[in-house]
Amino acid sequence: MPLHPPTPDGAGVRDAGKVAETPASNPRNHDADLILDNLPPFDKSPRGWLAVVGGFACLFVSFGWITCIGVFQAYYSTHQLRDYNASTVGWIPSVETFLLFLGVPIFGGLFDRLGPTIILIIGTVLHVGGLLGVANGQTYGQIFAAQSVVSAMGTGAIFVAGTSAVGTWFQARRGLALGLVSAGSALGAVIGTAVIPVLFDRIGFPWTMRAVALTYFMLMVVAILTTTRRPQATPPSRAPFRVSQLVPVSLLRSGPVLTLAVACFFYFLGVFIPYNYMVVEAQDAGDGEQAANNLLVILSATSTVGRVMPGWLGDRYGRFNTTIAFTFFSILLVLCVWIAAPWRAGRIAFAALYGFGSGTFVSMVPTLIAQVCPDMSKLGLYLGAVYLIIAPSVLIAQPVAGVLAEAGNKNGRDPYVWLKVFCALAMAVGIVGFIAARASYQGHARNLFVGGKD
Repeated sequence: MPLHPPTPDGAGVRDAGKVAETPASNPRNHDADLILDNLPPFDKSPRGWLAVVGGFACLFVSFGWITCIGVFQAYYSTHQLRDYNASTVGWIPSVETFLLFLGVPIFGGLFDRLGPTIILIIGTVLHVGGLLGVANGQTYGQIFAAQSVVSAMGTGAIFVAGTSAVGTWFQARRGLALGLVSAGSALGAVIGTAVIPVLFDRIGFPWTMRAVALTYFMLMVVAILTTTRRPQATPPSRAPFRVSQLVPVSLLRSGPVLTLAVACFFYFLGVFIPYNYMVVEAQDAGDGEQAANNLLVILSATSTVGRVMPGWLGDRYGRFNTTIAFTFFSILLVLCVWIAAPWRAGRIAFAALYGFGSGTFVSMVPTLIAQVCPDMSKLGLYLGAVYLIIAPSVLIAQPVAGVLAEAGNKNGRDPYVWLKVFCALAMAVGIVGFIAARASYQGHARNLFVGGKD
């Protein structure tokens, strides 16, 4: 199929809605013209901006929760699960993150058929119910089932519905809109990492989890009331739902989708490592528990800006270009700050800057998927196809990082140096993938370095 040149705003004429909703594309279909005339406008509809509010709440309780769950490993290791080794306890957050990502293909296809409301209700029941189960859990199996399975699948459903719904309302300003939505995850992480450890000491673990569950429930009521999907010129398919749609592998036959998925796999293989190992490194270096935990608070706070600004810049200078630039910045921080300055001041500086640079992983990946998706009525499926490839990376990353951490010289200047090198190399491969995906999207896959506002 011939490819069209990208438009200056970086969205590309293949961006969802613009081709499919151009009346001139089917001038003899008067009924279609009437439908198009009655559709709400892109980028300006109040319902679209209300969906941003709902999406903000969705990301607060999904990715915001996932980002702050690092505080649980230390708590479990000294309380309910003190008889288990750190590696066994570490599977709880690792599998939880993995199932969030794996939930995207499962709920993505359902979103395309059912819309956001039903998906959000399902996600709320699973996530809040799972957290209440954690509050009462005493054994490893109980905590693992409630937190790593039930709650995690709920976060996947909430994440899909929040991001997909917002993506349908915006075109030229999609990056900014999804950046504002992803800021919810940063705020959720800041509050979670700062407040949850304090509540553990003041009201105990069970009541802390119940308080978190109640807070998330109230936020999800707001999300359910405000999150809607923009009506499409082409109504959702009424064909029978097939189980194969839960694993949309066929979409990976598209060059831009496949190369983007592979790029994201390697990017996520590296980008999460500092989130989990900065605290461990600080504690090994002699920092107190509170001081080490403050690194996550700093990182989460600066990532608020790092999740909004790339979307705003991407709408102006190209979303692939912006993602490549911010990923390169993150790699430089790992090499020039985290490795070069393995002491307290260096860790604080790295946490502040890396939060800003790595914030793109929440905001820009869904934006890029929406850019390569040719039909907004299938956005959930395209999200699912890419996150199906991403999901194994977050499960692999922590065990690999753990092996590299143990391989370091504990008496050397930086026992975590090989872990940090792996983090940088994984993201560097991701950059190559993003460049290849941009070239494939623009239609000149054999020349990776041809530019353009994409």
